[in-house]
Amino acid sequence: MLDALTLDQLRVFVSIADTGSFRAASRSLGRAQSGLSNAVANLEAELQISLFDRAQHRPVLTEAGATLLADARVLLIKADVLRARANSFHQGIEAVLRVALDPLLPLPRIAGAFRRFSQAFPQVRLELETAPMTAALATVLDGRCDLGFTAADEQDPHVVIQAIGRIAGLIAVCRSDHELARPKDGEKWTTVALSDHLQVVISDPSLRSQDRNFGVLSQRIYRVGDIATKQALILAGVGWGYLPSWMVEDEIAAGRLVRVPLATHGTQETQPLTLYAIRRIDRPFGPAASGLCRILEEDFG
Repeated sequence: MLDALTLDQLRVFVSIADTGSFRAASRSLGRAQSGLSNAVANLEAELQISLFDRAQHRPVLTEAGATLLADARVLLIKADVLRARANSFHQGIEAVLRVALDPLLPLPRIAGAFRRFSQAFPQVRLELETAPMTAALATVLDGRCDLGFTAADEQDPHVVIQAIGRIAGLIAVCRSDHELARPKDGEKWTTVALSDHLQVVISDPSLRSQDRNFGVLSQRIYRVGDIATKQALILAGVGWGYLPSWMVEDEIAAGRLVRVPLATHGTQETQPLTLYAIRRIDRPFGPAASGLCRILEEDFG
């Protein structure tokens, strides 16, 4: 019988497994380490197995513990879904809607969508946070934002991800007088040829992708914190980089920027990106969040 098993015990078990120690889990959960030890001991007594081998400096999952960890995660997710569905029955229109917004999204069209939203929900205060790359997912997961709109195809079992439309993709560009603007005999630039040319890239503020690079082809790089700075450096001729097509169309038409022909891509045409709406599974969409998603789906679907 598992009548005495609690969700709190499962959360403690998962936190210790994820953080690697009782002390780290204590900091993460904001609870005393002794309370976590008691919770795990009670869980092990209820299950009649050992979940951790404590003979070493750090607790190591036993074979049984490693097997049951996945089941514990599933139970916690289902509990969050149950709680969220129950809350949705009495939820009114949100007073505040905090939204993480990928800077790749075309701002003129997004601004138009927000204008329609403000007309439909005049009583809702909208708070926008720029969230490049995987940051939208991170801000939704940690609760800073209720809703995220992103082109990053990142998965997590604790979020609901919905494709709501398509946006134009990225274009590799440089200033018109940059060396990369003039390939010899119509050839395309290889990664070897690009190695000596500085590429401007955006740093991902999320820890999820700390050791990953997105679209970095050059050996020399400048990292910047926002897309406006990246655009300014490229326009100044500092280096080359990828920018969303909506941001560079006028610059290309005016001759200030040109496309960089890359051998790594089979075509010069930019590939469209999928626009995703994301939320935590334990935070269902209220009327305002659902309305904003519907407006963006109408505009980009």
